[in-house]
Amino acid sequence: MLKIYNTLSRKKEVLKPRKTKKINLFACGPTTYNFSHLGHARTYICFDVIAKYLKETGYKVFYLQNITDIDDKIINRAKEKKIKPLVLARKFEKEYLKDMKAINVNSVTKYARATEHIKEIISQVKRLLKKGFAYKIKDGIYYDISKFKDYGKLSRRTARGAESAVSRIDESKGKRNKGDFCLWKYAKKGEPKWKSIFGFGRPGWHIEDTAITEKYFGSQYDIHGGARDLIFPHHEAEISQMEAISGKKPMVKYWLHTGFLTVKSQKMAKSLGNFITIRDFLKEHPDDGVRILRFFVLKSHYRSPINYSEKIIKQSIKDLEKIDEFIEKLKAATGKQSSKLIKDLVSRTQKEFEKAMADDFNTPKTIALIFKLINKGNVLLAQNKLSSTDAKNILKFLRKIDKVFNFIFPKTFKKKKTPKKILELTKKREKLRVQKKWKEADKLRKEIQKLGYKIEDTKKGTKFKKIQNY
Repeated sequence: MLKIYNTLSRKKEVLKPRKTKKINLFACGPTTYNFSHLGHARTYICFDVIAKYLKETGYKVFYLQNITDIDDKIINRAKEKKIKPLVLARKFEKEYLKDMKAINVNSVTKYARATEHIKEIISQVKRLLKKGFAYKIKDGIYYDISKFKDYGKLSRRTARGAESAVSRIDESKGKRNKGDFCLWKYAKKGEPKWKSIFGFGRPGWHIEDTAITEKYFGSQYDIHGGARDLIFPHHEAEISQMEAISGKKPMVKYWLHTGFLTVKSQKMAKSLGNFITIRDFLKEHPDDGVRILRFFVLKSHYRSPINYSEKIIKQSIKDLEKIDEFIEKLKAATGKQSSKLIKDLVSRTQKEFEKAMADDFNTPKTIALIFKLINKGNVLLAQNKLSSTDAKNILKFLRKIDKVFNFIFPKTFKKKKTPKKILELTKKREKLRVQKKWKEADKLRKEIQKLGYKIEDTKKGTKFKKIQNY
């Protein structure tokens, strides 16, 4: 029985999709005016894991994500760059999709551009005007939040101001209420515009999501996701738009929100200039950056904040090395007799894994279970009590859960040739060890380590590997 935390009710609820085994999931996509950063990666990795886990447990998932390709931020950045807004938007959309592919976020069924749904947006604005929820002023058409009695039910805000909003708001002196938001912005000179029954203009930010989801899911669907900074006013606006249009409640059955990724306790954001782009992180960790990033994200619960630091990244690298070492040992397991103990251990770990994931996708707990399995497995390996059949069973289990996590097996890792100098120093050190010149051998070990390689002495000889992030 899968339970998920619903932001709307502020409690965990049993997942009961509107149509038995079919789930319509929507997550707010990017505004394509710059490169995506680790804060974005955090949200999209979490929803990637959620979508993949739901699919693995038998649900048919339609995962829809919008692309905001027209917005004030895009227009302003395009002016700075002296290029057309849609040219800029297409460029960064392409970069965003490249980044998602790079970090194995590949569960999205469809990406939907705002500019390709202008007809649907105009239709929603028209219906809101007709029902009396919208009004016209000099610079555009606005939603009157005082007309919607349930405004604030998601964020638990009852005031009509917008002072505490943490995502973009619309400023206009002609608005009836401070929190009113723009549905359709009248055309300004030099800006992209579309023809409509209200005159030339472009969509407001909030209306694009409800227009897109109504087209693909109808007026009600199962899960809406996004980062927690979108709860107010963005998701509040979505609810007020769609429920006013359809008269049906709730628009979304379950609301899921990811915690912030912070740097020195500040939200990572382009506006604050404290962001690390996904591509820069992967360049910094060329061998195994994808695994490191996914592991770092999933070590924390999706609703919890994560504070980014180099110390935490280094610890993540060490943890992944422990996983790699265990997998290598499993592949070389030579124990003769298959043990019932191992079958029970794998079976118990599988059940505990499913229980943890069924508790609001508790990835930190599942990762703890993986390391518990590794610790017990290492003890049995050291005692030569783990057969090749046992090892295959453990590897099979790890591969199964890695279909969801994508950090256990180094799919993107390319083994590089060991430099000649490292090989020469290793050979020299081996000679010193044979001669029992331990002090000199230890000096060479330290020299090798300074050059970025880790030495490990085993029964089968000396092994060495490149230290990550060296």
